[in-house]
Amino acid sequence: MTAQLPAPRGEGYRIAVVCSGNICRSPVADVVLNDKIAEAGLPGITVDSFGTGGWHVGEGIDHRSGSSLIAAGYDGSRHRARQFGPGVASDYDLVLAMDAGHFSQLGSLGVPHERLWLFRSWDPEPDGPTGGDVPDPFYGGPAGFTDVLVMIERTADGIVTDLEAMAQPDVGHRLS
Repeated sequence: MTAQLPAPRGEGYRIAVVCSGNICRSPVADVVLNDKIAEAGLPGITVDSFGTGGWHVGEGIDHRSGSSLIAAGYDGSRHRARQFGPGVASDYDLVLAMDAGHFSQLGSLGVPHERLWLFRSWDPEPDGPTGGDVPDPFYGGPAGFTDVLVMIERTADGIVTDLEAMAQPDVGHRLS
């Protein structure tokens, strides 16, 4: 199945990106997507990130993810980890899981199937050793964090392309 953005349910468009603890993968995706959306000049789109677990709530981004972002010209310093709970699903038009385990957990938390996608569903290079998952770099070295950033940037470009198409009047949806 080809990835397709669900239609906005109200004013603007809200996207949630979800990983395990909300300190490595999802905050990087949050920062990169927000930056690319701003560069594209797309108003009315909000991107937030969460973890399925609550053990890092309130903490900043993992220093290795933060370092990879800084090296690439991004700023993740404002990030504070949050947990995705059952009541959060209704706030978002699109919920992006960083791997198949998160996808399953989010479905169990009530995220409707039509609004739940794997983040890499927009990746032009979706195969390889990780399949459709964004691998967790937490227990590895710096190269893993850089690899994840590159994968997220590549995928974010595809998401932004679809957001731009959705913003066109002939598509029938308005994002702002």
